[in-house]
Amino acid sequence: MTRDRASADPPHPDTPGGVPVAPGVRVPAAALRFSFARSSGPGGQNVNKVSTKAELRVNVDDLPLPARVRARLRRLAGSRFIGGQTEADESGREHVVGGEISLAADEHRSQSRNKAECLDRLRELLVAAMAEPKIRRPTRPTRGSQDRRIADKKARGRIKRGRARGDDEG
Repeated sequence: MTRDRASADPPHPDTPGGVPVAPGVRVPAAALRFSFARSSGPGGQNVNKVSTKAELRVNVDDLPLPARVRARLRRLAGSRFIGGQTEADESGREHVVGGEISLAADEHRSQSRNKAECLDRLRELLVAAMAEPKIRRPTRPTRGSQDRRIADKKARGRIKRGRARGDDEG
């Protein structure tokens, strides 16, 4: 069996500048709060003794991200986003502030692999949130495409009128 990227040990928390969680994003180790509990599922004799389930909680405001990326992150996290308060800005639009993201993993039998899995899930969320959505600019049909559409409609109408009279045009 080959080792996948989830089985690799997470970066050491004493890494200078924090823990890398996404391309170009480092978070202070203190911002990532891990807790461990007994996991459900397979585990043999260890299942009732060892706390292998990992839960990661990170405050969204502790992440060094622009406000627009944070807003997308809150939206993408869905039910994994906890807390947060709605505030209105000076223009009257409502924004969510605060809150944290909670990610849990208990697929693996070792605590370190579940911890790495939580970090991978956070990384995937951050990469998705950092992708700037493409702005749709409405376009108008060209004059030629409008003329072709009308010509096709007229031809179709002539075919149908011909059927009513008993002529066969098409």
